[in-house]
Amino acid sequence: MTEVVFVDTNILVYAHDATAGEKHNRAVRALERLWDAQTGRISVQVLQEFYVTVTKKRATARTTAREIVQAYTPWVQYPTTPETILRASDLSESAQISFWDAMIVASAEEVGASLLYTEDLNDGQLIGGVRIINPLTQYDLPPTTSYSVHEPAPPAYGSRRRG
Repeated sequence: MTEVVFVDTNILVYAHDATAGEKHNRAVRALERLWDAQTGRISVQVLQEFYVTVTKKRATARTTAREIVQAYTPWVQYPTTPETILRASDLSESAQISFWDAMIVASAEEVGASLLYTEDLNDGQLIGGVRIINPLTQYDLPPTTSYSVHEPAPPAYGSRRRG
């Protein structure tokens, strides 16, 4: 896989929620594939939403949530700017999606992602040059590797502790 893939908050949440059943398994496989290929990208917005969701709705300890956020910081490759907000405003109108979903798409565009992994938008839809993919439902993902996305990644991008 060489395509850059932007990951929405819901995919990260499912990957770190062992009670989510098959959605958890598929999210883990999708993220592992991105770790291996070093093609995963997210925004600060995704990290913020993830932290709030897992600490408030999933009762994850704050220290654990901070470790997970730290693990994904190498995936943040571009700052949110006023131009991001303006682009999101345009996308929100033209694609008739929420402003916050449009911020995700605009951020994906800015990092050069051709794909966006999310459960929140229409699978297969093309918005602003970014193809929406729901990896939780229909894509044949490779089996999980011997490590888990629950382990924080060290600062070196994509290399993680095995075991």
